[in-house]
Amino acid sequence: MADSSSALPALAIEATGLTKTYAASKRMPEKQALKGVDLAVPRGSVFGLLGPNGAGKSTFINILAGLVNKTSGNVKIWGIDADVKPRESRAALGIVPQEINMDPFFTPLETLDLMAGFYGVPKAERKGDEILEALGLGDKKNAYVRQLSGGMKRRLMVAKAMVHAPPILILDEPTAGVDVELRRQLWEYVRKLNAQGVTIVLTTHYLEEAQEMCDQIAIINKGEVIACEPTPKLLKRMNQKTLVVRPEQGIDAVPGALADLAPTLRKDGQLAITYKIGEQSIEQLLKRLREANVGIGDLATEEPDLEDVFVALTSD
Repeated sequence: MADSSSALPALAIEATGLTKTYAASKRMPEKQALKGVDLAVPRGSVFGLLGPNGAGKSTFINILAGLVNKTSGNVKIWGIDADVKPRESRAALGIVPQEINMDPFFTPLETLDLMAGFYGVPKAERKGDEILEALGLGDKKNAYVRQLSGGMKRRLMVAKAMVHAPPILILDEPTAGVDVELRRQLWEYVRKLNAQGVTIVLTTHYLEEAQEMCDQIAIINKGEVIACEPTPKLLKRMNQKTLVVRPEQGIDAVPGALADLAPTLRKDGQLAITYKIGEQSIEQLLKRLREANVGIGDLATEEPDLEDVFVALTSD
């Protein structure tokens, strides 16, 4: 696990000029999946890697894992050049893929023991029981994998990735199909690992999770990094807020006098006006509402969230 030692790298993962072009086949034309990706993941961070389907996220992760050969560029994992020392660099990774892939006739404990053996972890140093307990699978350690629910299998995938105590954990859509309670337990464990110094790289389509969990977020679109910033700074890219007003008297249509502000009437009867910060003030908007004879029963402002930023950056 990471500590304050100066021998540890400042960057957990560093990609420079990374490209990947899939050759043309009879069915598919040539495709450039990554177009000169530069990405630096700080050690000890929770780093979000977001993007639409087909943006290049899985290709990037598969190159790190050694499952896909890059076309050009350089990758360092835990300060180790993946071309020079591929086995050593990839041993620093624990990867939880999207697909659940386990032998249904093994127990969770046997599964972890087998995986630890693949990584050369001595029997005396294996912590299968401890890992399963931390992930809420202690009482299922001797059940067959085929008897586990989908959510439990996904947590077991996380356990498999941690058997060799890697300093970097990559979670590729870890909560897909997981219910709310299991998701909470999973994030609790991930936060605990991060507090111990493990660098977390997360891909997810649940943008509220990324917003809550990640210190820094990179957004990939069409094989290129289009944003890579600390989460608060990324959220500030949307130079706008929304004023939400509950009229004193219910209204069933947007007043024509406010049409130029493009307000929306929500299902709960509230009027929402999105405005650019610096171009309009709340006082100006309230004046317009009064002029349109809209009495104000209550009001609030809403900040943009990660979904707003994501849509704005990835939309054509």
